[in-house]
Amino acid sequence: MRSGAVAGLLLAMAMPSMANAGQYFVYVGSYTAEPSSGTPPRVVPGRPAPQPSTSQGIYGWRFDTATMALSPLGLVAETANPAHVWVSPNGEYLYAVNWQENSARVPPGVSAYAIDPKTGALKFLNKQNSAGELPNQVVLDPSGKVAATVNYKTGTMALLPVHADGTLGEPFAVEQSEGKPISPRGDGPHAHGVIFTKDSRWLFEAELGLDRVYSYQLDISGKKLTPLDPPYVTLPAGSGPRRLQLSPDERFLYVNRQNDGKVSVFAVDHGKLTLVQEIETNPSDAQGRGGTAEIQIDHAGRFLYVSLRGSSSIAIYSVDRASGKLTLVENVAAQGASPRNITISPDGDFLFAANQASDNAVIFKIDHQTGHLDPMPPQMHLSQPGGIALVSAGR
Repeated sequence: MRSGAVAGLLLAMAMPSMANAGQYFVYVGSYTAEPSSGTPPRVVPGRPAPQPSTSQGIYGWRFDTATMALSPLGLVAETANPAHVWVSPNGEYLYAVNWQENSARVPPGVSAYAIDPKTGALKFLNKQNSAGELPNQVVLDPSGKVAATVNYKTGTMALLPVHADGTLGEPFAVEQSEGKPISPRGDGPHAHGVIFTKDSRWLFEAELGLDRVYSYQLDISGKKLTPLDPPYVTLPAGSGPRRLQLSPDERFLYVNRQNDGKVSVFAVDHGKLTLVQEIETNPSDAQGRGGTAEIQIDHAGRFLYVSLRGSSSIAIYSVDRASGKLTLVENVAAQGASPRNITISPDGDFLFAANQASDNAVIFKIDHQTGHLDPMPPQMHLSQPGGIALVSAGR
């Protein structure tokens, strides 16, 4: 073999394969035919009535960003109500909550899976108790050593250790929200969102039922979670803080409010939160009130996105990175009914929206100059989609 050919072969072996460049595995959790309890789905005024689900768990697709091709992988994990999914920082594992009550046939918890980097297949590792009922979100800290989950029905947040092999250990910290609702419509604690800072030192929790956002300091090595003093800030009565996002520089925390259709902006200083702004998601559309679901911020911190189930749209804000304040730019149609979870792809170029009531998940191209979302032709079709997570294919 000639020296040039040898050099070329060695270079090809040393460089990452380009065959899968720009390709992702897309995992979509769903609300399944396995009920969370013996009660029927709750009908919410102003939203399409949920139809009986035919989903069986987590579904997968391979997505090529160059050709916009979507190749279905089918059902990759059969499991009950994987309403939210999350990929580990190293891209090797997927975690899903099982949105279940204790009275259901399948108990609530958090399930762990290993991701096959070539095929996208999932291998079940284990499942741990979520220390509560109806867990609705699971998030790993940036170090990949801790998984946090929040339980809607019981108002509890649990931290679980993540072992080197991706399996989950029993919760080492459980926080129970306590107090009486400050709104007549409130019926008790309902934990609904959680987020870590990049250094895993601080943790914030959205408490929908009590209209609070909690701040905690986390010591991973000591497995200790400490509430700040005071432990929380209070939002307007009945506003329903639901999910959270930090600006890339972590100077600001953004919280979408489920019940009054607004976003709260907080300045962050060593876990302490100071209110900066409150802003509508859709002031011209009354249906937009009472239906926000998920919140995302682009990688550059220039645009913020909030899904609105009531109006089946996505609100787009421009962000003043110096002050953290938002300006509503526009609302775009979600290309389906009742968009629940939205997520931004690792490359920052695409936003994915799961439209629960119309059984489709949509890919939007992000305009990095204006923040505008352009719907792309391929769609993912499954019954009652929930959370969406992406990981690079062929690592």
